[in-house]
Amino acid sequence: MNVLCEMTGAEFPLFAFSHCRDVVAAVSRAGGFGVLGGSSFTPESLEHELAWIDDHVDGRPYGIDILVPEHQAIDPSMITPEALAAHVPQQHRDFVVDLLGRHGVQHAAADAVDTSFLNTMPETGEALMDVAFEHPIRLIANALGIVPPSMIERARAHDVPVAALVGAKEHALRQVEVGVDVLVAQGGEAGGHVGEVSTLVLVPEVIEAVAPIAPVPVLAAGGIMNGRQMAACMALGASGAWTGSVWLATSEAETSTAFKEKMVAASSRDTVRSKARTGKPSRQLRSAWHDAWEAPGSPEALPMPLMAMLSQPAFERIEQAAAAGEPGARELVTYFVGQGVGLVHGVRSAGAVVHGFKEELADAVGDLNDFVAG
Repeated sequence: MNVLCEMTGAEFPLFAFSHCRDVVAAVSRAGGFGVLGGSSFTPESLEHELAWIDDHVDGRPYGIDILVPEHQAIDPSMITPEALAAHVPQQHRDFVVDLLGRHGVQHAAADAVDTSFLNTMPETGEALMDVAFEHPIRLIANALGIVPPSMIERARAHDVPVAALVGAKEHALRQVEVGVDVLVAQGGEAGGHVGEVSTLVLVPEVIEAVAPIAPVPVLAAGGIMNGRQMAACMALGASGAWTGSVWLATSEAETSTAFKEKMVAASSRDTVRSKARTGKPSRQLRSAWHDAWEAPGSPEALPMPLMAMLSQPAFERIEQAAAAGEPGARELVTYFVGQGVGLVHGVRSAGAVVHGFKEELADAVGDLNDFVAG
């Protein structure tokens, strides 16, 4: 019995991170383990999403990821969103309005900064956990730093395993010290907030480092788009795979048609690790947005959470304009995605992706068995 399947109740140790409830439910129904990105919701909307998943997952297990950053340049718990907005320089507001305008996207300076909701506030994380633990989740995960004590304590009380995403060996050791149950060793190829160490190096390094301390299973993450890659990571010692980007090109995903088309057309060299969306390094599909922020004379990206407050309204305008057929907006369309994007050749259902992983992993294991048998 696979240790993570036993721990979570999953049939197959393929963990699928997604902000879309439809993907989460479809993956779990197909035998994988869907993980909802909970920090993209308010507590009220998260309740709605989890209730929907409960009704559509056919009793299969699923989990949730709640973002509780360990470090931010400005502690959002000490200041209101409106006061935080005052820290966004006029130069940056004007830069974004001008950039969108040059691509045919109308964006008013008065609406350039989002003050409606800050998902990185500590009290927001606590409120999201209040909601999450009222549902039958079988895993809770955290990223961007050490898992907060309250998450560990709540999870223990509800008999829910805690996972932590790490991008370096030293991060993994700190997470084990605070008592996490699962480590997600995420290589720099991954989409979203990532470090610089590759998956092929990071996975065995983390496994080797934590083995003498505690029997903590490790999931491999970063650029994994098919079952053969999953088999390779399990050959390295991983107990399964944590995936994200592959689900963005599924028919159920929340991503726009414009992004899906750009994703399918992209190569593995079309991503960029940039601070120009959240203020922390995150891998995204390169677009005219990144080119502009990297150009001579452009302002530097702001720290978290200020950069996200500036970029979020802009990307909402970009997606609206792209959906309306504005070609300039399409040049700006981007999203978090890993280097494995070059292995995406079309849009499939989430269930088909799970079944593809199973078949490809079995084929890879069979090939290795044949090789060993000689």
